[in-house]
Amino acid sequence: MSETDYYKILGLDRNASDSDIKKAYRKLALKYHPDRTKGDKSAEEMFKKVSEAYAVLSDKEKRQHYDTFGASNFRQRYSQEDIFKSFNFGDIFREFGFDNGSFANLFMGGRGRGRKYAFGFGREPFSAYETGQRAQVKGSDLVYELPLTLQEVLHGTTKIIALEQAGRQQKTSVKIPKGMATGKKLRLAGKGQPGPFGGPPGDLYIQAKVLDDPLFRVEGHDLYIDREIKLTEALLGTQIQIPTVDGKNLNLKITAGTQHQTKMRMKGYGLPEVKKGQKGDLYARILVKMPKRMNKKQKSLIQELSETGL
Repeated sequence: MSETDYYKILGLDRNASDSDIKKAYRKLALKYHPDRTKGDKSAEEMFKKVSEAYAVLSDKEKRQHYDTFGASNFRQRYSQEDIFKSFNFGDIFREFGFDNGSFANLFMGGRGRGRKYAFGFGREPFSAYETGQRAQVKGSDLVYELPLTLQEVLHGTTKIIALEQAGRQQKTSVKIPKGMATGKKLRLAGKGQPGPFGGPPGDLYIQAKVLDDPLFRVEGHDLYIDREIKLTEALLGTQIQIPTVDGKNLNLKITAGTQHQTKMRMKGYGLPEVKKGQKGDLYARILVKMPKRMNKKQKSLIQELSETGL
């Protein structure tokens, strides 16, 4: 999710004074108010954004938290309702030189013309304008990165996750299906940030991250394992055992003349896929171990082999 830059929205730098912030908001609020933009939805969204930016930056405590910890941490602590709590638009516009009535006449065309607009000073700011029916704004989606072991990816699991929302920690039980490899997401509808002003909540996305394993390397749904063999085994051929993630052992035939770093595939012994139910593959990388030292007999035998052209 992209981070909200309140200073950028108001066209200010981070050293802006309280006066600069108020002036910038006044200018943009006049520009983007819905009654001036004649149903322009993009302008309506900008009006909401500049109002939210002003609500944060004009409050010393909220601004300090935003400046210190950044946008992501700020939105974890403050919901949209928290941002506008005790935020009185009537006082603000009176400071701009308008009383409640003149503001309504200037932007709403007056309350007596049969229009279905009402600006609720001192109430929720965007219950302020309605055209017959209040627009429902969905809350922000959240992404939670969940670490999983190979065994949990293989068999599925149930996890308890803790989320910080509106300054409170909430615990949620999540059933993780088989095959949740790194990057895969699980959507929990309605578990995201609360919608502003009574709107529906966003969604929560559980994003898997497979933990490092001491034996296997993971790429998608495929697994990789290294196995060493001796030089003579590579030359003459042999048979070795390969462990699988589900605790089995496979017999793998190494043919004579197998080269260093040869990859050998064992189909269907990787991790399951969430939807298809199929499994990835297991690859054994064969590493030919070269002797660092040889005794006299070994050197003599190697010399004889060399004389045969090997």
